[in-house]
Amino acid sequence: MNWTTVGIALFLLYWMFVSYLNRKGILERHNITSYGPLLMIRTTRGLQLLDKLAVPKKAWRLFADVGIRLMFIGMFAMLLIVILSDIAMLSSLGNNTMPEPNKFNEARNIFLIPGVNEFIPFTWGLIALVVTLVVHEFSHAILCRVENIRVKSMGILLALIPVGGFAEPDEKELFGTETAEKEGEKSGERIYSKAATRQQRARILAAGVMANFVVALIAFTLFFGPVLGAIAPIGNVMIMDAQGEASTAGLESQMIITQINDKPVDNIIGMLEYLDTFPDGETVTLYASKDRITSAYDIKVGSVAEDISGVLIQDIVSESPAEAAGLQKGMRIIEMNSVPMRTVYDFRSFMNTTSAGQSVTMVLADNTSGTVELTLQLASHPDEGDEKGFLGVYTGQDENVVTRLGITIGEFPATTYLSLLQSIPDMLKGIAGWLILLGLPIVGFAGEGFPGFSGMLANFYTPAGWAEPLGIGIFWIANSLLWIGWLNFYVGLFNCLPAVPLDGGHIFKDYTKAFIYRLTGNEERSLRLSAAVTATFAVLIFMSFVFMVFGPYLVHGLW
Repeated sequence: MNWTTVGIALFLLYWMFVSYLNRKGILERHNITSYGPLLMIRTTRGLQLLDKLAVPKKAWRLFADVGIRLMFIGMFAMLLIVILSDIAMLSSLGNNTMPEPNKFNEARNIFLIPGVNEFIPFTWGLIALVVTLVVHEFSHAILCRVENIRVKSMGILLALIPVGGFAEPDEKELFGTETAEKEGEKSGERIYSKAATRQQRARILAAGVMANFVVALIAFTLFFGPVLGAIAPIGNVMIMDAQGEASTAGLESQMIITQINDKPVDNIIGMLEYLDTFPDGETVTLYASKDRITSAYDIKVGSVAEDISGVLIQDIVSESPAEAAGLQKGMRIIEMNSVPMRTVYDFRSFMNTTSAGQSVTMVLADNTSGTVELTLQLASHPDEGDEKGFLGVYTGQDENVVTRLGITIGEFPATTYLSLLQSIPDMLKGIAGWLILLGLPIVGFAGEGFPGFSGMLANFYTPAGWAEPLGIGIFWIANSLLWIGWLNFYVGLFNCLPAVPLDGGHIFKDYTKAFIYRLTGNEERSLRLSAAVTATFAVLIFMSFVFMVFGPYLVHGLW
């Protein structure tokens, strides 16, 4: 079943139903506004709660004043990111190095909507989105009451699923430049309420961003602190396939190998090296974890596998024997002096037996010319001198490896990866740390993205310490905190941009108007110029995002 097709069909049926209710006037009777498939469901319930929450007015004003300052810092940071991105895109355009269209610049991945953005998992993303929008709008509403601005209603935004919340302040009181008039029944008098001052308006608008930053801080503190501290790696080597005796013994794919006999298994190279110490037919005890339960399996060591895919050359050292002989990135080393190169372990073992000046005959393969044989002379090793030969290639274990136990294994650096995640708070002392945090779920550390502890990745980890009684519940907590923290952080920063209708746009417009008024002393001119400046920023920022999305398509074509 194609779940994408099912989802689209359900959404279209929902949209048709909403349109029918709207035409019949049913939505209007229940104080619901329809914007296409998006429903704005209003209620006046809970408004009294806002007044109670707004009682510590000094504390809320201090909270919002800090938010104003953070908003200007975020405004500068986001503008800098946009400008640097534009410069990089324009430079790549001029140098003909524009990257080809990929998932990072797809239009759907610009929107932070679970189910639309392919980087955001639906369940955790939906939880995070609801929390993000509710705290943002609720903070606006509380500060409205702190500053005596009327809140007409609150509610939720619905598009088949809840996509956020909102607070609806009286716009005349919040943004009006003249006295806003309203009818009052008390003593038959007509009550007039003044428009909010610039400071009041800035506090109300900054409160949402401040709330997002505070929630992000709390979520990340918990995630990078006690939660990651309660997650431990099981191992780094996973069974990708089991055949023959290994399968009969009970070994399965996605099991994590922890040790063989008394030897812990930390990586593929170490495991292969250890297995080479056993003769054919000898039985070893392999310990593997499934669903975080480790069991022992007795397996006979077989002969060396016949299939040879070769060792991938990931890069070439400049001015090395490999470069002089014409070796290229992407080639595979099949043999060296008739010794088969099945794994990186084979390559390293062979190179450890060589010396400077030794001639080596290599069989290589690439995707174009097939197999080629050549002979070259090794150079002196940069670190070990003439006692060891130097070829000048970078290699890595880039794929699964067939072992003498009848299992195919793959490697993921689970221990190192967890350490990198735990080190992110220390990286925040520099700009690089903030960029890693901002792009963590999408880019990760090396373009792989980190969506949380789910799927195959979760197999490498187990609850530890205080989280052991929770079982896999610790992963649910970790994933929720990760996405709540990241989405609040991202939405807070995005709202800092000086572009109306974003909160940062309104504040930027107000402060620009005040600055121009000081220079000109003309209210009408300052209002007109500030609106023009803000509109210009909004257009430039919008065009920057459009360029980032469609630039690669314009250069490389739509298909």
